[in-house]
Amino acid sequence: MKKSILLSAVLALSLTAASIDFKEASTGIHRIIPNQHGSILSYHEAIKNTTNSIVHIATTQKPVNQMMNQMHPFFEQFFGPQYMPKKAPKRHGLGSGVIVTNDGYIITNNHVIDDAEEIIVTLPDSAKEYEAKVIGKDPKSDIAVIKIDAEGLNPIVMGSSSNLKVGDVVFAIGNPFGVGQSVTQGIISAQHKTGVGINEYENFIQTDASINPGNSGGALLDSRGALIGINTAIITRSGGNNGIGFAIEIDMVKNIAKKLVEHGSIERGYLGVGIGDMTKELRKLYKHQEGAILNEVYPDTPAEKAGLKRGDLIVKVNGKAVESSAALKNQIGLYMPGIKIEVTYERDRELLRATVKLDKLAESKHEGGAAMIEGLSLSKLDEQTRRQYRISQNVEGVLVTEVEEGSEAARQGIRRGDVIIQIEQWAIDELDDVKEIFAKSKGSYKRVYITRNGRVFIVALK
Repeated sequence: MKKSILLSAVLALSLTAASIDFKEASTGIHRIIPNQHGSILSYHEAIKNTTNSIVHIATTQKPVNQMMNQMHPFFEQFFGPQYMPKKAPKRHGLGSGVIVTNDGYIITNNHVIDDAEEIIVTLPDSAKEYEAKVIGKDPKSDIAVIKIDAEGLNPIVMGSSSNLKVGDVVFAIGNPFGVGQSVTQGIISAQHKTGVGINEYENFIQTDASINPGNSGGALLDSRGALIGINTAIITRSGGNNGIGFAIEIDMVKNIAKKLVEHGSIERGYLGVGIGDMTKELRKLYKHQEGAILNEVYPDTPAEKAGLKRGDLIVKVNGKAVESSAALKNQIGLYMPGIKIEVTYERDRELLRATVKLDKLAESKHEGGAAMIEGLSLSKLDEQTRRQYRISQNVEGVLVTEVEEGSEAARQGIRRGDVIIQIEQWAIDELDDVKEIFAKSKGSYKRVYITRNGRVFIVALK
């Protein structure tokens, strides 16, 4: 009995020995109502002038299946003209854009105007329509610049990515579902989002401000009414808004838009490396805990010539910190070929520097695939490209990443995002399969089977 009492006492002491103190919020709460003393809480004054800078964009695009509009001689000799497919109807698209100069330059998403035969811009509070011309577009970042013949417009005021903080109040303005200009409110949910699988070059603001179809190319504003991003996409399973929207950060937008106006296209610098991210295990081997690890340094490239080696950890480019492999890709992609940059990297726990003269990305044999079929650039399918182009896990093949304008492939209607699944009787799994098949009988036409949105088409290419 005494042992039992003693044990109970010890147990009671052990249970009361530990304690925890919580940091309590003040109990002195003062609540206010927005309309106290006749006032209304409103952001109208902050954004009223900005709404005049957001335009409605309507496009007429080529048919989804332009390849069915015509018959190649390869097939006509077997089937005859009576089997000529009927013309597919033209498509119509809706989107938004942002006026950035008083003489008619407008920034929007590339996917809003891509493949458009006609682009019509309508100004807010106006029925007048303007036909726009494409100044330049960059599919890899999903940014495009168009222009209308107008003067005295209201250009938007530009913000800066460096001033943004998670929790800032933001507004999304655009033309959702074609109902007319609308404003939605939210906050910045996250910054510098990459690896989403929407674009090849990604630097997104994540927001819970409602972004819906038709908002693409519209403005994401801070509470002053300054442009901080171009609305581009949402993540959704139902097609509706789930509070996860993405806008391209304004510093990337400004950099690319200026180059598109000046040059009409984007030439990106090429370093010549294969890169990866830090892991928990790898962090034990380096002093720096963030950066981009060089998994490979390709021969006869700027990186090799500068002395970089496999296993180096790049931590800065021109003094700007590199947090990840995606950040390094974005930073290098903003420099023009021929530019010299300073790369700071860690090797054997020692911090080193190298000067690298960037090459042209288009000349790379190691990034983005090779053009083994005339007029096409191809790459392997991976998880990121599957998400980007909404390709099922059941589909195996190689991805069409670029289609040369005016080429035979373009004439037959092949589009970026198509997947080559078979050539003649051979199933396609890798890029090497395509290379091997076309090397066997160079210059002759072959039946190429392509899948798009669950449908399979056949074309003849050489």
